[in-house]
Parts: sequence; C-alpha cells; structure tokens
Amino acid sequence: MFFSIWISQYWLSELAALVTYPIALLCLVFIAYVPGFMNAFLIVSLLSDKRPKRRTPETYPGLSILVAAYQEEATIGGTLASIAKETYPGDVEVLVLNDGSTDGTAAAAEAACALLSFPNNIKVRVLDYAQNRGKAAVLNAGLEAAVHDLIVTIDADTRLRSDSLTRLVERLLSDPENTRAVAGAILVGNSRASLMAGLQEWDYFHGIAAVKRMQSLYHGTLVAQGAFSIYHRDALLEVGGWPETVGEDIVLTWALLEKGWRTGYAEDAIAFTNAPTTYRQFAHQRRRWARGLIEAFQHQQKLLVKRRLSTMFIWWNMLFLPMDAVFTIVFIPGVVAALFGYYWIAGPMTLLTLPLAAFWNLVIFRIQNRMFREQGMKVRRHYGALVLYILFYAVLMQPVSLWGYVSEILGRKKNWGTK
Repeated sequence: MFFSIWISQYWLSELAALVTYPIALLCLVFIAYVPGFMNAFLIVSLLSDKRPKRRTPETYPGLSILVAAYQEEATIGGTLASIAKETYPGDVEVLVLNDGSTDGTAAAAEAACALLSFPNNIKVRVLDYAQNRGKAAVLNAGLEAAVHDLIVTIDADTRLRSDSLTRLVERLLSDPENTRAVAGAILVGNSRASLMAGLQEWDYFHGIAAVKRMQSLYHGTLVAQGAFSIYHRDALLEVGGWPETVGEDIVLTWALLEKGWRTGYAEDAIAFTNAPTTYRQFAHQRRRWARGLIEAFQHQQKLLVKRRLSTMFIWWNMLFLPMDAVFTIVFIPGVVAALFGYYWIAGPMTLLTLPLAAFWNLVIFRIQNRMFREQGMKVRRHYGALVLYILFYAVLMQPVSLWGYVSEILGRKKNWGTK
C-alpha cells in the first residue's frame, strides 16, 4: 500500500489539477490504496494460516437439518438425494420446511422420501406450511420442531458431498470452545449452464472462500450462510433465532459475534449450489446480499466498538460502500475515457495491476487446489471464465452492490428477487 501511495504521487497531482486535491485523493484512496491493502492483508493471512486439524470424536452428536424450501419443486429431490448419500455416523433429523409453495415442492419432497433409500440413522420429515411467511420465519418454525442440539441449515437447491456433514461437525468440534457456528464451503454446481454461472464459479472458489477462510483465522467469519452452515441450538435461541430481514444469515452471524462468540469456516466441508445463470438474476442476488450488509450494520452497531479481532472486518465491510461507489461512478467512466485517450483516472499504468491480480489469484488457486487434491477432487479447466473473472467481474458486481446499499438506505421494498 505504501508503495502504491509513493508511485501514485504524479497521478494524484495531475488529477488534483483537474478536480481539486481532496476529490483526487478520495478517488485514489478507494480505487487503489484501500483495495491494495485488503488484497495484501488477505494474501499474507492465507499464507500464514495453520489451522488445527479436524478432530475425530469418539461419538458424533445428533444433527437436525433444516431445509427451507419455497418454489423448489425442480431441485428439492436432488438435495434430498445428496443427503441420502451422507456417511455421517451420528443421528440425523431432516426437516423439509415447505414455506407455502404454490408449485409441487411438498409433493416432490414426499415423492423423493418415498423413492430414496436413506440410511437408518437419517430420518426425514416434510413440514408443509400452508402460508408463505418468509425464510426467517420458516427456519424459526423448524428450530422449534428440531430435536437435536446442533442445527444445520441447507438451501433447497444445495447438494452435499457424502462426507460434508462429517467434516463440518469435526471442524466445529476442533475449533475453540466458544465457537457457536461454522460455515461450510459453498461452490457452484451449475457452472456450465452459462457464462454468468461460470464467472461465479471462480468467485465462490476464489473470492468468497478466501475471505471466509481469512476471517475464521481471526475468529470471526462474518457470514455463516444459510446455504450450508452449522449452529449450536442454544446460541440460536439466545439471539432470538433468524431475524426478519433480507440478509437473515449475515444479521444472525453478527448477532452471534456481538455476544462474544466465535464463528468459523470449514474449507473442506463442501456443498454445491445453483448460481444465477443470467445477469438479471445475478444482479438481484447481489443486490440482496448488499442490502443484508446494511441490515447487519443497522441491527448490530455495537460490533463497531467490540474489542475483538474480528472487529477489523466489520470496519473493513464499512469501506465497501465508498469503494463500490467510487469504482462505479469514477473508475468505470475513467476506463471508458481512457479508451478515447483521456487518462485522467485509468491509463497505461493501470495495466501494471494485472500481474498483481494474477499473483493474488495464483496464491488462492494453489491453496484451494491443495484442498481439492486432499479430497480426491480436481479443479475443472474453465480458464476462459477465470480470465474474464479477473478482468471484468468487478464491473458486473460492484454497481449492483451499490444499488443494493442505496436501496436499503432509502428503505425500498424488499423481496427475494431471484425466483
């Protein structure tokens, strides 16, 4: 970061002559300095991460899996089929929570239960709620009906590997005693469906996975995502369960952190999800995620002054709004201007960032690839999407994230948005 500040002085003075020094400095801070620091911090943290190995307990505790489902007729069967292949040694209770779907979700779940051969330790029930109340409400209803002390949430379009539950529980039991939630590793399972899905394959594999792993090193993964995570039941009850928000999983995770508990990440407990296949679906999803971040700040403001390592990531997330705003309003127009020979914001020197981006992605790829090899998996050769991800993904994502921040701040109507 300090090298970036030094080398950018000529750029800063030239831009200041055009737009005044404070505005020029603001642009450089959020275009170059802060992102540069974040990437360097991420890489050093990942290279320093020596987490304890997963511990094999003498007996495995019982699990209650909550599968919230709304309009998932086409996918719920595949999710249940993946659960039927689980080799988890302990008792497993699966509650399919049909949240007033108007399609055949409940019937499809019942049919799958009748056709699939579940192991003796896995029991499945379909709870069919007539009225649609929203994901948080149906999860809280499932929490009341669950019988075990460990609660796992899985989305109705998520498919587990046969050892995913075992690895998730072992990570929870191996982490520090005050760990109350652990996020599993979510990867894209439909990356060949479209180029948009292929780009997200690398985002989940590189960006999201790397950030979660880094945050767990500092004892505070900021999102134990609803798609695949495990929680202690007593902790969920103490914070009041899932809140009625668009980003219920991030608000819940921050509530756990506010209590002083730790949240972790199991990088080798893998589940596959269906990513949006069109830009419109992608934009609505990332807009919803951005709104969830603002909701988390509104609900858990005390975290900003909480004395713990993960507090730095709360402040870190506060920088996303100005970063995305400057990138959208300043940098993208600057790239367009550079194409016409006006190098006010971007120019030939901007290309020097490409080797750094390649190095950053190479480090993460090696870390993730090593984890894949340990599980007998291989990274699919979708390198064309990787190049596009490195070069253009921010252009697709950051404007819609800004849209989400503004929508939440202005109090715009909330909806799920990807169905």
